[in-house]
Amino acid sequence: MGARCSKFSFCWWHSHLKPSLLDSSDLENGGKNEKNALPSFAEFSLDELKIATNGFSPENIVSEHGEKAPNVVYKGLLENGRWVAVKRFNRSAWPDSRQFLDEAKAVGNLRSERLANLIGCCCEGEEKLLVAEFMPNETLAKHLFHWENQPMKWAMRLRVAFYLSQALEYCSSKGRALYHDLNAYRILFDLDGNPRLSCFGLMKNSRDGKSYSTNLAFTPPEYLKTGRVTPESVVYSFGTMLLDLLSGKHIPPSHALDLIRGKNFLMLMDSCLEGHFSNDDGTELVRLATRCLQYEARERPNAKSLVTSLMSLQKETEVPSHVLLGIPHGTATPPQPLLLTPMGEACLRKDLTALHEILEKTGYKDDEGIANELSFQMWTNQMQETLNSKKHGDAAFRAKDFITAIDCYTQFIDGGTMVSPTVFARRCLCYLMSDMPQEALGDAMQAQVVFAEWPTAFYLQAAGLFILGIENDAQEALKEATKLEAKRSKN
Repeated sequence: MGARCSKFSFCWWHSHLKPSLLDSSDLENGGKNEKNALPSFAEFSLDELKIATNGFSPENIVSEHGEKAPNVVYKGLLENGRWVAVKRFNRSAWPDSRQFLDEAKAVGNLRSERLANLIGCCCEGEEKLLVAEFMPNETLAKHLFHWENQPMKWAMRLRVAFYLSQALEYCSSKGRALYHDLNAYRILFDLDGNPRLSCFGLMKNSRDGKSYSTNLAFTPPEYLKTGRVTPESVVYSFGTMLLDLLSGKHIPPSHALDLIRGKNFLMLMDSCLEGHFSNDDGTELVRLATRCLQYEARERPNAKSLVTSLMSLQKETEVPSHVLLGIPHGTATPPQPLLLTPMGEACLRKDLTALHEILEKTGYKDDEGIANELSFQMWTNQMQETLNSKKHGDAAFRAKDFITAIDCYTQFIDGGTMVSPTVFARRCLCYLMSDMPQEALGDAMQAQVVFAEWPTAFYLQAAGLFILGIENDAQEALKEATKLEAKRSKN
């Protein structure tokens, strides 16, 4: 990436800093070469996102507060192998679908290495979802407030502040100066350990109208009066983030400002940083935080001047972020999700037509060695009758006459002379098609009794449980089916 000197104050810095510390305009389109460039914004179907997130499995939740949050974020894997973060909104949010799509497309046009960029959305019925780049190395809140191995280094704290200022400057330059509820959970770390600003906060607010989910002690004074977010409110929130970085705690601005006015700013500093920063740098950052937290909005600096102020404070610029952060490089890929087979995907989508096609195509080959072996002497009239009822059931199943198929398969099963897991599977699907999920689940379990390690039995249990709305058990059955299928294909 070539350094440009169109801005005189940045010339020296451009020639001495790593490319990762260049100014915001150099970071557009992710600042990456063509090969790694992000895809254009796209609309996804709900089915694609269900498959990517294993049916919105609780195990895939990466947002705070888990399933209890009104809007939940899941990690997912798209068909093309790209990891994504999928935000699923509460059904009452965004009543205006057109507004949601317009907002998503506008934010989706932004591309910067300082953002966890928005790459798509989904708007189907009451479902509204956003799809962004997945950041595998946790949030700033985790590294700053809940660290395990080492506290965040001073140089890394300065870099977080600088990169965040660049993100805000970039968004301002593109006409998206408003950011809702800027806090330590909105800063995410990418595979290289670089901090990025989540794009989700750039969306204008939906029906709930809350731009600040945090304690009122942290909200800008003008927001408390008007309920509206302005570019100056965002700078105020940036000031609270600087306090977080200085103290390693989430301190209310009023308390911090009292300490600063009393010339006790060292009491504000994180004790873990003792001896690791110069008083001059600490004083400079405190001064910047104070300017951002001015009561009068017009007295706060803008994003551009934040970038200039923070650029000159940067330390250890040649050290990669993952080293400063103390994380292994390139090993933070999330665990592989279930790689679903066509039958697994059909269960997840509750696509009964696809399941019918698969069972029809598979026929009875899985019964080999399971259904009773018949000796010559057993060919009695009763046996012939039983086989005829199965034959009629198969013809009805093929013709999608599911009620007739249920009757014929029931005669075959009640005959008791032969046991076939496939017949239980077929009757199970007929029950599902006839809106009788409870009976279907019984047959799927009976198929498992007959053939303990048969993937189809577990797939059909998953389908029945999904239809009954018993999501967690459905996920477990789907997992078991996928595991058995993988084991079978190895043998």
